[in-house]
Amino acid sequence: MYPALRVLRRAAAAATVALLATAVGCAPQPEEKASASPSGSAAKSCAKSTLTTKASGKLTIATDEPAYEPWFNDDKPANGRGFESAVAYAVARQLGYGKSAVVWQSVPFNKAFAPGVKSFDFDINQVSISAERKKAVDFSSGYYDVRQAVIALKGGKAAKATSIADLRDLKLGAQVGTTSLNYISDLVKPSQQAAAYSRNDQAVSALKNGQVDAIVTDLPTAFYVTSAQVTNARIVGQFENQGGTPEQFGLVLDKGSGLTSCVTSAVDALRKDGTLAKLEKQWLSDAVDAPVLK
Repeated sequence: MYPALRVLRRAAAAATVALLATAVGCAPQPEEKASASPSGSAAKSCAKSTLTTKASGKLTIATDEPAYEPWFNDDKPANGRGFESAVAYAVARQLGYGKSAVVWQSVPFNKAFAPGVKSFDFDINQVSISAERKKAVDFSSGYYDVRQAVIALKGGKAAKATSIADLRDLKLGAQVGTTSLNYISDLVKPSQQAAAYSRNDQAVSALKNGQVDAIVTDLPTAFYVTSAQVTNARIVGQFENQGGTPEQFGLVLDKGSGLTSCVTSAVDALRKDGTLAKLEKQWLSDAVDAPVLK
């Protein structure tokens, strides 16, 4: 379901802020909101001195490699630039950890939410919250509401699609393990099996080389792909959220982690005080809207 922004900093989502008021790696499954503690980092139970992290005095944050724009800038998660890097450091501050106390770790997208003990305190990598994934890991509350979008080469047969039905006889692709791939199989239901790629850049290469007619990614990534990676491609359209519950990206934690409620409180505080909206505007703004495929 998965796998930043110099060229895209201003090209990734005025539409995103509006259509994602709930923001892969990837139809969105109805999600229950992660449990939240009643208050943010000021809560006694969430004081830094009471938190048990993987490394004492440090907060270990994971993401995939490469780290794509507009989520990260220059493939350097630690620089604080790009939407998810900025969100990660904002959450860290809420928990009482300054930038120097944050340790970054590389973890493949699928491994982040696979069953098993994690080596990180939380992972941030466009991972959609779902009931199925919650069986193996904990999630914070959503830090970003997102829709999925279809990208096709200009002049190709997929570029003229105006409905979901127009996509059914095409060869579609997406990153494995993502909600993007789920949208293809569950919503589009194409006549031929979708191509699944281990990384998003492989899906982009397949599109560029004509191995697929179109690929599906989250909308901000679609704006980046068409503006910076495959400039002869266009966004055909976006899908409506299914089931009435917006798809949301959440921070991933160990199942039963003692940090879950505090990390959730931190995210909730950032949403309440406008920080998340401000970061969306800074890193994912000024994108034109994409037509909705029905």
